[in-house]
Amino acid sequence: MARWGKNPEVDWPARPDTSLALNRMGTFDWDLDSGRMHLDPTALEVLDLRPDEYNGTPEGLRVRLAPAEEARLDTRVAQAIKEGRSHYGAYVRTRRRDGSPAWTHIQGHILRHPDGRPYRVIGILRDAAHDPGEPGAAGEQAEGRARMTGVVERTTAILAHARTVNDVTDVLKDPQALGHLGAVSVMLGIVDGGRIHLVAEGQLGSYVPEIEYTRIDARFPMSEAVRTMQPVFLVSREEFQRRYPELWPYIEPLAVRSGVYLPLIAQGRPIGALGLLYTREGEFTAEERNLLMALGSGVAQGLQRAILFEQEHDLAEGLQRAMLPRRIPEVPGARIAVRYRSARMGRDIGGDWYDVIPLGDGRVGVMIGDVEGHDTDAAAVMGQLRIVMRAYVVEGHTPAAAMARAAAFLLELETERFATCTYAEVDLTTGMLRMVRAGHLDPVVRRGDGSCHRIQVAGGLPLGLPPREQSGSGTGYPVTSLELHPGDTLVLCTDGLIERPGADHDTGMREFMAAVHSGPVDVEELADVLCDLVGDSGGGDDMALLVLRRRGTPGARGGGPLRQRLEPGDTEAPALARHLIRAAVAAWGARDRADEIELAADELMTNALVHTDGGGDVSMRLTAQGRIRIEVEDSSSALPRRREAGDWAVSGRGLMLVDRLADEWGVEPRGGGKRVWCEFAVDGSERAG
Repeated sequence: MARWGKNPEVDWPARPDTSLALNRMGTFDWDLDSGRMHLDPTALEVLDLRPDEYNGTPEGLRVRLAPAEEARLDTRVAQAIKEGRSHYGAYVRTRRRDGSPAWTHIQGHILRHPDGRPYRVIGILRDAAHDPGEPGAAGEQAEGRARMTGVVERTTAILAHARTVNDVTDVLKDPQALGHLGAVSVMLGIVDGGRIHLVAEGQLGSYVPEIEYTRIDARFPMSEAVRTMQPVFLVSREEFQRRYPELWPYIEPLAVRSGVYLPLIAQGRPIGALGLLYTREGEFTAEERNLLMALGSGVAQGLQRAILFEQEHDLAEGLQRAMLPRRIPEVPGARIAVRYRSARMGRDIGGDWYDVIPLGDGRVGVMIGDVEGHDTDAAAVMGQLRIVMRAYVVEGHTPAAAMARAAAFLLELETERFATCTYAEVDLTTGMLRMVRAGHLDPVVRRGDGSCHRIQVAGGLPLGLPPREQSGSGTGYPVTSLELHPGDTLVLCTDGLIERPGADHDTGMREFMAAVHSGPVDVEELADVLCDLVGDSGGGDDMALLVLRRRGTPGARGGGPLRQRLEPGDTEAPALARHLIRAAVAAWGARDRADEIELAADELMTNALVHTDGGGDVSMRLTAQGRIRIEVEDSSSALPRRREAGDWAVSGRGLMLVDRLADEWGVEPRGGGKRVWCEFAVDGSERAG
């Protein structure tokens, strides 16, 4: 006789597997070492999986678990293992084959080795759809709220450090970030005039390509959110189709059942919109809406900061480009390469600069400098200083005088900024190199044989600092001279190329010198090698670099330049200069004109010693046109003039002699002084080899 309404197909008492099956309760066995997971037929039925659809691993459950639920379940198991517990349990949301939602309860027992290491999990998996009042739902909802709140807080914190729009989009596209909100697709649009530019899209393969540029007045949810500055919530596929028929063709093939489009509002105006799409269906609770609105606010603030930063960066970069030379001129007799790299801190702008100034007659001026600071003010001061230094040099001032005037100019600006600078003037015909330094790094010269040297240039104070008391007529910026032979390379740089985070200055200089020594001969390639020294380890300072290599082959024997200082009262200097001039003239194959050249040079030297108080400098060189050129520089601004002398006059004949003897002569103003020169043609067939 049947009792308790007994089903004749069920034995009495019922077997355990029958009881489990009737209550839609399956079992699983998970081998942690191999990764295999066995599900019995009831467990497969609860998850709405056919046996041929399941691959026997935990990854095979992903087809029924949303990414956020999978991550939460993994966290629950990991916590139980880490804390040494033997059991864990969780309610998870699953998806049936038709996409409808379901509740499933999972409970597992963890088996461990004697040493405590887990090796197996055996448990049950049951359909929780008929639990009274879904007893696990309240806990899951609380956990879900905490999870969503945490995601919003973490995302907002990360976005606070975003410096570019790309930084913002990287956060939004990260599956480990907003993916925990349950969204399967994320879209970010930025307002650009009357359109919305889609700059970030997609996540987990569910990108919905609305259109890269969408009009704000178009019939799209993102446009409506921007237009009304109100969020758009869509709770079903039917609502997608009904409200946005133009978007529906893109939504229809996807497993998307709901979505939200949040306006991104900053300072009372919309700057973009954020779209999140879900596979869940149904209304968004008031709490979910509040959290999503908070998320939109955080994204809007991060996006606005990023947009403003990029605008400021573009402005700063444009200012930097405007302040530096637009192009480097071609200079016969030299190859020149320059580089500038902005700092990775502050506003990505600084006060480092370089310049190349053709001076004519085979001469070129090169400079490099660094104004204190990394902001637009530093760049503005740099631009003024570079231009005024260039003007002084072109005007004809000597290197020392130009540097002294630039120092006075910066001091008069009252910017409270100082600057370091090195200026070098190179005669590419003779190789004569004259340098002045204002608190800057010493230059480096690599000789043609590969040897590398730091040139100890006598230096003065940085520009902009009050000058020390000077004795005599000095400028405070002494000149250092040396010869740059054909094939030699001059390297000027700012300290941003030498400094290394966590290392002292000497370490950076040793690395720099080694790179110059072993680097390629080509100046462009060498400049790239030197810039690569900084790489990603730099960032605290901007840097500028100038590399000049003298071209050509060595000149004839005795072809080096001659230069002699003339001091008032020094009777030896003119005699020595005459001796050197005669020897050089003979070496250059102009022996037949030696008397004329010596006499003309003597007249120019005498004129400087008699008519000025500070003496002068006499130099002689062979020009690229094959002429012997003699120059005498002095500190007097009074220009000489040719005049007729009476029969009994003791002066006035000097320039008449120079005019008769030389092929050409002239006078050039040089800042506070002048340069008087004369040239003599030399027959190339007579020149010594």
